[in-house]
Amino acid sequence: MTAKGRNRVLLNIGGSVFVLVWAFPLYWMVNTAFKPQHDILTTTPKFLPFPLTLANFADAVGKPNFGHYVVNSLIVTLSVVVVATVVGFLAALALARFRFVGRRAILVTIFGIQMIPAPALVIPMFLTMKNLHLLNNLLSLGLTYTAFVVPLTIWILRGFAQGIPVELEEAARLDGASPGQVIRHVMLPLLAPGIIATSIFAFITAWNDYIYAYVMMKDDAHYTLPVWLATFSTNTGTDYAGLIAGSTLFALPAVVFFLIAQTRLTAGMTAGAVKG
Repeated sequence: MTAKGRNRVLLNIGGSVFVLVWAFPLYWMVNTAFKPQHDILTTTPKFLPFPLTLANFADAVGKPNFGHYVVNSLIVTLSVVVVATVVGFLAALALARFRFVGRRAILVTIFGIQMIPAPALVIPMFLTMKNLHLLNNLLSLGLTYTAFVVPLTIWILRGFAQGIPVELEEAARLDGASPGQVIRHVMLPLLAPGIIATSIFAFITAWNDYIYAYVMMKDDAHYTLPVWLATFSTNTGTDYAGLIAGSTLFALPAVVFFLIAQTRLTAGMTAGAVKG
């Protein structure tokens, strides 16, 4: 075997080990969710969920207000994805194509905001929402998550926009296209991979957050799914079977969204390559 062949084998082995280490917790979560309750905490690991049961899922879904929490999470998450994508897209185009006073300061500020960990802003965001009388309102969660997602969205999409030749826009204008048509028919398709990647980031950020949802929402009816998951642990103990089944259900929308977006991402990259 040549040196190149050995390197390829080693890389494949390393990649396979990495995938196994990364995927095992996910597999174990799903595997455990289908086990009977007495098999979940056994010291002898069972790698297949036999006898298989759906009782854990039934218990999780049967908890009070489950459907309400699902609706709350979907409203907040989808709102953040749409608003952050639209705002980030337009802001990225402005920063990539126009030269104006303060442009560099805006870019530095956007970059600096990314350096601040989200938990450090819990108190400032809480006080801001309190002054706006938005506590215990899903709008406060939407505004908070959008504020976290938009800077990175702008930063990423600006990089994509800068990579698009200006000559493409000029050619479209020479053909009689209006500014709106240039954005819709030239820029938007070429920026599709970046838009989809940032929308995945926005979805995960809003869908998974626990801290802000717990701090800003005081009424049980306004909780989202991450807070609902925490209700499986009480002073009397933890319902591991319900918790693991609830976690599996909680992960499903994110996985489905990623699979749909990943398909669009591949198609967008192909379209961008041809048009570029």
